[in-house]
This record gives sequence, C-alpha cells and structure tokens, in this order.
Amino acid sequence: MSNTDMKARSPWSTLNEVQTVTISPVEKQMNSDIRIPGSKSFTNRALIMAALAKGTSTLSGILKSDDSYWCIDVLNKLGVRTEVDGDVVTVSGCNSVWPTHQADLYIGAAGTIARFLPGALAVSKEGNWVLEASNRMSERPVQPLIKALTDLGADIKYLSNEGYYPIQIKGGGLEGGLVSISGKISSQFISGLLMASPYAKKEVTVSIPDYIVQHDYVRITLNLMEKFGVNVHYSDDLTQMVVPKSEYLGRDIQLEADASTASYFLALAAIMNGRIRINNLSVQTDQPDIKMIDVYEKMGCKIVRGLDYIELTGAPTLQGGFEISMKEMSDQTLTLASIAPFASGPITLKDVEHIRHHESDRISAICTELKKLGIEVTEYKDGLTVFPGNPLAATLDSYDDHRVAMSLALIGAKVPGVQINNPGCVSKTCPSYFELLNQLGVQVEYTK
Repeated sequence: MSNTDMKARSPWSTLNEVQTVTISPVEKQMNSDIRIPGSKSFTNRALIMAALAKGTSTLSGILKSDDSYWCIDVLNKLGVRTEVDGDVVTVSGCNSVWPTHQADLYIGAAGTIARFLPGALAVSKEGNWVLEASNRMSERPVQPLIKALTDLGADIKYLSNEGYYPIQIKGGGLEGGLVSISGKISSQFISGLLMASPYAKKEVTVSIPDYIVQHDYVRITLNLMEKFGVNVHYSDDLTQMVVPKSEYLGRDIQLEADASTASYFLALAAIMNGRIRINNLSVQTDQPDIKMIDVYEKMGCKIVRGLDYIELTGAPTLQGGFEISMKEMSDQTLTLASIAPFASGPITLKDVEHIRHHESDRISAICTELKKLGIEVTEYKDGLTVFPGNPLAATLDSYDDHRVAMSLALIGAKVPGVQINNPGCVSKTCPSYFELLNQLGVQVEYTK
C-alpha cells in the first residue's frame, strides 16, 4: 500500500483493512437488474450550493463516498448544519456567510471540493481558512481557478508550492466583472468559478480563451445553479457565460444516479455476453459518460433506452477496429481500455492527455497494468491503442485510483487469477462496487 494515502479515506469507506481482492470469473449467464449509487458530480455541486443558499435544502439520492463525506465534513466545520439519513441530506444554508470564521479544513482527495470550495469561501465577507488536501490532490494543479478568483478580488495564498494545495483563503468577497479562465486542464475550474459568481458585488462575465475538456460537466453546473434559483446566460459553445448578481435559494432536489459508475456494469454485461438493466438512470442526463452506451452499441451490444432505465445485452464478440476521441467522457477511457482486449480489433483512445493529472497518471497506469496481463498496448501522449489478446493471470496495482481499480476488476470477471492491490480506493466514488459485482455473480475474495 505504499502509494496509498489512508488519511483520504473516510468513515464511509468499507475496505480500509483489505490489502488485495481476487476476482474470479462469472460462472453463470448474467441476467440482472441493478440500481446504481448517486452521482458524485451532482452530490458535491448540490452540497456546496445548498450550503451557500438562503434557506434549507433537502438533497435525495446523494452518493455516500469519500468525496461527499469530506464535503459534508468541511461544511460542518464551517458551521453549516447538515443531517444525513440514508442517502438523503438536509442542509441549512448560511446565505453565503459561513458561521465559523476560522478553521483548518481537510478535503481528502476530492477534486470537486478542491475546485468548488475556494470560490465559495472567498465570497464570504470575513473569515480565514486553511485548506489541505491528500498527497495526490496536492500534486494536482489548481492555478487556473485561483488566478481567476484572485482576478475577481479574492484573497488566496499558496502555503507550499505555487499553483497547488495547501492554500489559505481570507474572506472579503469578489468584485465581479470580466474574468478569463482556461478549460483545457479541468472543467471543474470553470464550475468552481461559476458557482461562486452569483455572490460577487456585480455581474460576472466568464470567458474561456481556449477550450473546455468536458462541456457537459459545465452544463450540469449551470443547470443545478438554475434549480437553486440563479439563471446564467451563456453562448452555445460555453465560451462566454454571464452570471447575474444573485443568490441561491434552498430547494428539495432529487439527484441522479451516477452514469460513470453505471458504465462499469454495462461494460461487464458487454464482455460477458449477458444482460443488465439499470433501473435508476435514463439517457436524459447531462452526465457525459452516458455516451458510453453509444460505444457499446457500436461494439455490437443491444441497447434499450427506456424512460427511466437503460438495458444492455452483450454480443458473443465485441467489435473493435476503431479510433475514438474520449475527450468528453474521459473518465471512461480506462473502462474501454480494459474491455478492449476482448474486441475483434485494436481500439485507439485519444484526446485525453488531461487524465495524466487525475488521481494517477491514468494513461501510464492502464498501459502498465495491461502489459502485466500480456496485452499489447501502444502509449501516446494523449491516449493509447489496445490490441486484442487473451489476458493472463496477474497481480495488478490500483495506484490508489478508483477508476484504475474499477476498470481492471472487469478483466477479472472474465479471466481467472486477477488480483488487485489496494482495492479500497473505490470508496472515492463507489464504496459498494465489489459488493455490487458480487451480486451480479462475480466472485470477490478479500485478503486483509
């Protein structure tokens, strides 16, 4: 567990004592219905907006994972009252005046909180807070966001390395006006800036000088802001967004299931030539990873797009031999790379250089682990090509990265003898991942 930052694990993590999981193949035909946990993207956005809001909000269907635990923990330390009952949380909003004016805050490995909280704190008229993150999160850049916030008048200082966590934020408010921010490293920078902007002293105009790596996540932010009562005017390509001087109002909101998590289970049915129906997710979502169903269809799977469900039936042989840009659904790069060895031809995944800066260098990580399984892979700066093959038994590393662990587990559902070190990292977005696999017939053995 040398690369594991156990401090970033939360009480909602279920596998902290587990060193290794051994995955054994599904023995019977997969034919199942399943419900997926809530969306991380929606959960942390809604929690921050509800905390800033005037009045009380009830958020149903939250994701109970490490990231959301640290978000709620931070809000509590800031003096915001929250009540968690199952997957429902009630938040008593502070109307942008954080009750606790001084605190040291720990955000774990949560990229969403790292990008959403600085602006939310900076809008307060007073306060002095220190934000610390996990070891890996402290290696991930936040400079574009912090520069944009300071351009608007925020008082934010780096406490160690320029452009990285930890940081100190002093309340004092944002002036507003014109601000430019890059979107090519992370769309979360833009979302964090947008979420704080209603509380600036005057209207904020956000302009994107380059491009946004994932437009749909910005749209999720804009749509949630509207649900909380703030209407942003924006161009179709999102390069220009005007946020009025406004405030969030407490709301009761049902959050969506997580399309990113759903994709692993759809991929499982795809490689097993089985059937799976996800009963709490529809294609009518702004979550970009829903577009993976089009990829599975292209590979020969049969998809039924219901009003409130998605059903996939696999194919005897998945079709390969194509190249695909994963830019807009980059979190699924590793999912597709992990099922690519079972396809009829090589699959090239491109336009995802930015995922080298996530919980791990994801391109390097998946290439390294697929090679351990005897799969031929070509690595590029912005992606990889995976060639068809017969994976061998191997012990694989998760890099303390939930998406690496979840993707590689799919291979173990088809190939005997796959072990994954440090599987507890799945608690970042889906603590129940291995339990859900087990319910679907995949054998999972834990070694402490």
